[in-house]
Amino acid sequence: MEVMDDRLISPVAEAEDYDNEFTLRPKTLEDYVGQEKIKGNLRVYLQAAKQRGEPLDHLLLYGPPGLGKTTLACIVAHEMGVQIRITSGPAIEKPGDLAALLTNLQEGDILFIDEIHRLSRQVEEVLYPALEDYALDIMIGKGPSAQSIRINLPRFTLIGATTRAGQMTSPLRDRFGVLLKLELYSPEELGRIVRRSAGLLGVGCEEEGAQELAKCSRGTPRVANRLLKRVRDFAEVCGDGIITKETADLALRRMEIDELGLDTLDRSVLRAIIELYGGGPVGLDTLAAALGEEAVTLEDVCEPYLMQMGFLTRTPRGRCVTNAAYTQLGMTPPARNGGAEVQQQRFEDLS
Repeated sequence: MEVMDDRLISPVAEAEDYDNEFTLRPKTLEDYVGQEKIKGNLRVYLQAAKQRGEPLDHLLLYGPPGLGKTTLACIVAHEMGVQIRITSGPAIEKPGDLAALLTNLQEGDILFIDEIHRLSRQVEEVLYPALEDYALDIMIGKGPSAQSIRINLPRFTLIGATTRAGQMTSPLRDRFGVLLKLELYSPEELGRIVRRSAGLLGVGCEEEGAQELAKCSRGTPRVANRLLKRVRDFAEVCGDGIITKETADLALRRMEIDELGLDTLDRSVLRAIIELYGGGPVGLDTLAAALGEEAVTLEDVCEPYLMQMGFLTRTPRGRCVTNAAYTQLGMTPPARNGGAEVQQQRFEDLS
């Protein structure tokens, strides 16, 4: 089930992200900020492939959305000096669609499949010989007259990207020679990305203003660039067009985003668990019903970041908030002893 999420701090790509995304994307590894370990290894793989005169081995990029998997794929194509064809798993509905893509590739070209874990089983079966033997096995006809035809393909590189590597089948995952996991970015790296993007957009941005945006970008460059465009609007209308610390603070307050990147929905989840259920545990469906949200929205959109920040925990009995959540919301954490009395008093206060 797809999560429909229009939050400003959502790492999922939205329509507005494509307006300037290709302009803001770096073209080389030198311009790519962050992911130093991945860049170091990738340089070696690229140089070795070019020295041997061979295509790069099949590459799998995985990690949370918005970290630059598509950007890295385009950089690989640029560094290798080849063309790249971009598609996504849901767009390849039948084996014939995949065959059309593969037969149009040239020697050494790159096929990039985003959300590759969503490929259908029939398409995967066709992809296996293409990855191993650079050949397509196609059945022509039906019944007793059916025959198999093998079509040789040029040597190419498949780059797959996924936000859920665990949902990929083992046979498909094992056919990738290089697996790279993208990690969340540090505030310092995000600050460099904000300043770089501001320069490309022609927006003045001070160091303190960039750091304010970096701190609340949830470790994701896509969120940082989206916030930059919104804060730019406030800087042009309410300021002198330059993003300063004061302008960034004003814009973030108006958009109800705090210094850690929590928005209204995040805080509503924490407050509901604290005020309605005594800090937990509470079941996901019960919490979703209390908030009027879909359970899958809370699970896929809110919980990962809240758990990463240490505000929320999952237990066999349900979700619980931590003392850090109380502190973040300006509340006093409950005493460890007498927890039942504290919870009972909270219910009496609400009644």
